[in-house]
Amino acid sequence: MRGTPSAVHTVLKIGGGLLEAVTAFRRGRRLVVVPGGGPFAEAVREMFKRAKIGEDAAHWMAVLGMDQYAHALAARIPDAVLVDGAGGVAAALQAGRLPVLAPYGWLRAADPLPHSWDVTSDSIAAWFAGALGARRIVLIKPADGEHKKLVDSHFLRALPSGVEHLIVTADDLGQLDVALREDPERERRGGRRADQAL
Repeated sequence: MRGTPSAVHTVLKIGGGLLEAVTAFRRGRRLVVVPGGGPFAEAVREMFKRAKIGEDAAHWMAVLGMDQYAHALAARIPDAVLVDGAGGVAAALQAGRLPVLAPYGWLRAADPLPHSWDVTSDSIAAWFAGALGARRIVLIKPADGEHKKLVDSHFLRALPSGVEHLIVTADDLGQLDVALREDPERERRGGRRADQAL
């Protein structure tokens, strides 16, 4: 789907437990929210260790955790609507609403990524940026940890060529508005790739 016109400009991945980031939405932005796994994914990690459920089961259970967090985000963000596919994203944006993607159904049908703990919601959001033809992905991350370790090890392989990526940490949400701006002039000049946090 890359290279075709898209209603989506930016994929915004909101890490689990960062509900305070929901204030960033402004009407008129061509934005889709992809949820992290948050406490739901952590519960899967625990079960993986204790019950030895295997990576395939753990992968899909963690993606279902993203669906659960999508419900929480859609309930908290004004004008948000829960969607599960490209048609729902387009319809929400056309109606002036913010699409929050529950990814399980779409991912299960496409199954584009390895079933491994190397793939987290970061890589999943990167894949959706490509599937939706987005120009940018913004990852909201917890403040702890070094920036270079904030994404999973599969992220750069899942990120389509030419998609700008930015990281905003929870202790600097003031930068989120800047990260979400749509600058047609900059895009005509080719933009820039950001390999580090703002």
